[in-house]
Amino acid sequence: MITAEELSKMQKEISVSEFFEKNKHLLGFDNKTKALLMVVKEAVDNSLDACEEAGILPNIKVSVSQDKERKDVYKVVVEDNGPGVLEDQVGKVFGKLLYGSKFYRLRQSRGQQGIGISAAVLYAQLTVGEPVTIYTKTANQKLTKKFKLYIDTSKNEPDIIDIKEVGNKIKDHGLIIELKLIGRYKKSKGIIDYLRQTSISNPYAKIIYHDPDGKSITFPRSVDHLPKPPKEMKPHPYGIEFGILIKMLKYTKAKSLQSFLTNDFSSVGSVSAKEICKISKLDKSKKPNELERKEIERLLNAMQNVRLQRPSTDCLSPIGEKELEKSLRKKFQDAEFFVTVTRAPTVYRGNPFQIEVGIAYGGNLPKDKQIKIIRFANRVPLIYQQTAGAISEAIMGTSWKRYGIQQSSGSIPIGPMVLVVHMCSVWVPFISEGKEAIAPYPDIVKEIKLAIQDAARKLSRYLSGKRKVGEIKRKIKIFEKYAIESSDAISKLTGVDKRKIEKLFEQLINKKMKSGDNNE
Repeated sequence: MITAEELSKMQKEISVSEFFEKNKHLLGFDNKTKALLMVVKEAVDNSLDACEEAGILPNIKVSVSQDKERKDVYKVVVEDNGPGVLEDQVGKVFGKLLYGSKFYRLRQSRGQQGIGISAAVLYAQLTVGEPVTIYTKTANQKLTKKFKLYIDTSKNEPDIIDIKEVGNKIKDHGLIIELKLIGRYKKSKGIIDYLRQTSISNPYAKIIYHDPDGKSITFPRSVDHLPKPPKEMKPHPYGIEFGILIKMLKYTKAKSLQSFLTNDFSSVGSVSAKEICKISKLDKSKKPNELERKEIERLLNAMQNVRLQRPSTDCLSPIGEKELEKSLRKKFQDAEFFVTVTRAPTVYRGNPFQIEVGIAYGGNLPKDKQIKIIRFANRVPLIYQQTAGAISEAIMGTSWKRYGIQQSSGSIPIGPMVLVVHMCSVWVPFISEGKEAIAPYPDIVKEIKLAIQDAARKLSRYLSGKRKVGEIKRKIKIFEKYAIESSDAISKLTGVDKRKIEKLFEQLINKKMKSGDNNE
């Protein structure tokens, strides 16, 4: 029998890098095809975030090339014109998982955990064993600096093996990252799709892509200005969880319950703070860290039931109805109808979020296939797990037939349509670390469904008008068919010149076409 003492000696702490080293599928690196896309995605997302935070219109170049000797090895190079990275931060940003500023800030951003780009470095290191190469230059540097580094997975720390200056590889400022990894290149549902969708949700970015076949594709900007940058915010009382509230009460710097409510939460003023204290039957001057469990329960209940303002939109950066429509019109030029909807922000679990929906309909879009669905979370395309999560649940739960779109019960509708759904939030609840689908929280599904219905109603009115015009044209064709015979008969009965009667018929037909009136 093994004793407890012997068992205790077997226990060993592991680093987060070691954990993901053995469980890389959790980060989205399930297979070679997906892994290649994920590396490109994380590098591009990193570049977009850096440019936006620095207030720079992004110019991003992406290159994917195949190794001549090992056909399953690809080299990915992503270059941006962002602010660059300081020398003492390069190792931490690219060689340390769960490092970053976004986890603690309630502000919309593509990354959340500080895993993305370092996970891509880790995957490349695991599969090929070569260090990642990084070139960086800030506005205050005269020369570009080149770094080569590994991730020490046993410590979750960067291992920088070389640093040197390499002249003017980067002209003004920016960053280049080069990785070699084992992957598989596919055109369908691959890098091109991801970049095309990224261009839709980031209409201010210019992206140039060089594929393994030597072809180049440019995704130009459709707008020439950056969106208003999101501001950091405090949590909203609606939807805050019991455990989070306990932690906030424990570590707050506020000296009284009233000041805790007004200083540590958004949308809570002195009047609403007093109302919360009154409803919960708690003394507003009581110290927050002295509240007992039952008192915290009453406080939480009061916070979630008192009437408060919606969270400020300053912490969110939606694409915008006009900008999204411009993107859709540019990418789906052959469609005949476009509509976009941006809902007012709301809250789930204390986190503000906002839903946007865009529809491109008709034209040369396929009529007998399922509609094309494009999903975004904080402007990032969600390429995989198309039928999972909140967006798919909301789409399939919408009764599309009432809006004139063909659909079998509880399934994806069929018709010539592209449906874009974007969720922006200070914290997107993904179903996994791979960030492939949004968790189907009821509040989120409800908001997505309402946004879809708003857009679908506008589409329905367009289709109704289109059917009406079609019916008018059908009636006029019948009318025209018998107009000559009718003119002849009326002329014989009345003695009026036949040409005059035909002219009156022609005027009546033109009047009907212009008015769109088919009631007579």
